[in-house]
Amino acid sequence: MQLKLKKGDEIRIISPSSSMERVGGFEENLIAKQRLENLGFKVTFGKHILENDEFFSSSIASRVSDFHDAFSDKNVKAIMTTIGGFNSNELLTHIDWDIVRSNPKMFFGYSDTTSLHNAIRAMTHQITYYGPCYSSFKMDELQEYQTTEWLKASLNDSFKLEPSDVWTSDLWFDTTLPRHPLVNKWKAYNSGEATGISTGGNIQTYCLQAGTPFFPETEDPIVFIEQAEGGEPLEFSRELAQILQVHTDIKALVIGRFPTVNAMNEEKLHSVLDKFSILKKIPVIYDLDFGHTQPIFTVPLGQSIKVNATNSSKIEVIVQEN
Repeated sequence: MQLKLKKGDEIRIISPSSSMERVGGFEENLIAKQRLENLGFKVTFGKHILENDEFFSSSIASRVSDFHDAFSDKNVKAIMTTIGGFNSNELLTHIDWDIVRSNPKMFFGYSDTTSLHNAIRAMTHQITYYGPCYSSFKMDELQEYQTTEWLKASLNDSFKLEPSDVWTSDLWFDTTLPRHPLVNKWKAYNSGEATGISTGGNIQTYCLQAGTPFFPETEDPIVFIEQAEGGEPLEFSRELAQILQVHTDIKALVIGRFPTVNAMNEEKLHSVLDKFSILKKIPVIYDLDFGHTQPIFTVPLGQSIKVNATNSSKIEVIVQEN
């Protein structure tokens, strides 16, 4: 049975990787709390949410404590990370996974949070949700799409992922900078239809747990991948090769939009995809609304997904009841 939110439920905010300070501090992010509360939810914070060290993080003990508290609290129905970062994988061997198994919650976040998505799914077989983190809700422009898509995933067992009208690759958290909206269009590298179980996340993080107990085994995987700012096309190629070596039974590949700073254009992406013969036998779609551009949808990981790319003008990603 899938866990879903209802109005009045409590959402706990924790910082298992980068701290609140890295995204401007507690006060600057209160607009996110207000927006979530305006949707009908209660927002609370981990006891160590204000800690910040020389790595814009906090001690492993503090982060694990907030993680355990969030899962142990019977009033908490969902857990959302503050932001991503670089070091949530430090927590995995310190977590009491019996606490997580015994207290299933909806779990939200993206980027470096991929390590926790992997581990929660591997150790408990719970569905997790790759989508906005707490600080994402302070974004003004394009928030309507992002919030609508988050609510679809939070409230419904099955739904269709749909494209936004426009997108940006700007520093959304800096309100002094102008926005540069671009026309949005999902695209197909290879057409087809497939059904499988969703897995994936940030491509630079996803395989960190490969070969460990914290990497989820996924049969008939529909793989969602996206690259963070600063990644390069050749880096993407190398990491994609590893993913295809891990998931030899891949059923479809879904690629999020690349930040413009990464200089991944359509020609380069096709050159990378052309290297792998399997990608000409399964549906492959790209430029979807998830990852490190704005806005982003929310996709469950570990759930049945149908990808339908009959041609480049009709692309559907349908989340189905398990």
